[in-house]
Parts: sequence; C-alpha cells; structure tokens
Amino acid sequence: MYNVFMQKRSSKKPVDLNLLAKSLVDDATTEKLLDKAAQDGKNLAAVYLGRLGGLKGGKARAAKLSAAKRSEIAKKAAQSRWKKQ
Repeated sequence: MYNVFMQKRSSKKPVDLNLLAKSLVDDATTEKLLDKAAQDGKNLAAVYLGRLGGLKGGKARAAKLSAAKRSEIAKKAAQSRWKKQ
C-alpha cells in the first residue's frame, strides 16, 4: 500500500510523526486482515467493507440508546466483570 504521509525529498515541511505512525499501523493491520481473509477463501471486498462498518458500529449504537438503557448495559457489564474475580 502507498503511504500518503511520506515526505518527498524536495519538500522541507516537517512530517507529523503521529500521522505517519497511524498510517503505518493501519497499513500493517489491514494487510494482516486481508491476508487472513484470503487464506480463508473470503471475499476481500466484503471483509474490508465489514471492517469499515465495524469501526463505527459502537458509536452509532450508543447514540441510539437511551440513558436508562445505557446505564442498564453498563451495570450488567460491571456485574459480569466483578463475577469473574
């Protein structure tokens, strides 16, 4: 994959190291995900689109829930965590 944040030699602008690091991590994780999907015989386009949807699913779900329902879910999760100990 091409890295859009790589600095050209003739440019004298400073490179934002945070953006560079994020792009490297994104490239590495996406490549691993797609390699694993290819080995499993899955459709690569469907895997990639599913990943994009999965990255925003939690925020969309939380926005739809009422405050009471969110509180109920949080209490259930806390009870589950404390039960394990």
